[in-house]
Amino acid sequence: MNIKIVGSNCSNGIKLKKLLLKVANNYDGDVEIELKDDQESMRKYNIKNIPGLVINGKKFSEGKVPNDREILKYIKSYAAN
Repeated sequence: MNIKIVGSNCSNGIKLKKLLLKVANNYDGDVEIELKDDQESMRKYNIKNIPGLVINGKKFSEGKVPNDREILKYIKSYAAN
């Protein structure tokens, strides 16, 4: 599973990264986390407010830091597909 944080250098991006690492450590599957801070990634995933969370190429959230239960729920739902 590929997870990208777009806008990872902002304060909320740093919080999201820490939370995502915590969730990934508790998840049984393989998780690859990428940090993206370029305009091209923002355009590609149509992210207008950072940080953006992209799971397997699909935008999950933008402009907020979802809680750990929300992240785990979406990771599991994408893994089932």
